Amino acid sequence: MSISISSDEIHEIVHRIVNNTLDMKSTPANTPPPSESTAASQNVADLSQHKPAEKRIVAIGTDHGGVDLKEVLKQNLIDNGYPVTDCGTHTKDSVDYPDIALSVAELVASGRAWRGVIIDGAGIGSCMVANKVPGVRASLCYDYATAVNSREHNDANVLTLGAGLIGINLAKLILNTWLSTEFGGGRHARRVDKLIAIEKSFLKDGKTL
Repeated sequence: MSISISSDEIHEIVHRIVNNTLDMKSTPANTPPPSESTAASQNVADLSQHKPAEKRIVAIGTDHGGVDLKEVLKQNLIDNGYPVTDCGTHTKDSVDYPDIALSVAELVASGRAWRGVIIDGAGIGSCMVANKVPGVRASLCYDYATAVNSREHNDANVLTLGAGLIGINLAKLILNTWLSTEFGGGRHARRVDKLIAIEKSFLKDGKTL
């Protein structure tokens, strides 16, 4: 007899495995594992069940290497009720990824966008640029697990993707998961607070390395 498993159930299983693996690495040996009810409460909701709050604007941008992917993800956002600010580029003529990444990051940092999505060939350079902007926590994600972790553990507000490294279906899965995953708080909040404090200390004191 064959057993049919839905994509939501697969996501739930993967999410639990990721959480349990990360918790085992950071939890003392004499600490009991999280209860089933705790794991269930941390499930990632499918984007189709996630109701975006009004004005949850998502800024999206790409260099010339990700124009096609940007258009697909932009439509995906619109279909799921998210207002979109498109920061370009709109053609495959060569542009510099730092310019696009900065445009998206500034919208998020200023509060004019709720979240940001930046695409380039590998996603690495755009992530570096975005993280130079105070108030931005950008994360390069390349699969379901990194999408969950960057939101649940790090409260990332900018997602970067490598158009040359992942396909359209995987990119949509990453984006939808990333948008619908809530920040976990708890011990993660303490760590994110420290991250923010480090950033603020350099801004306040004008430190240089």
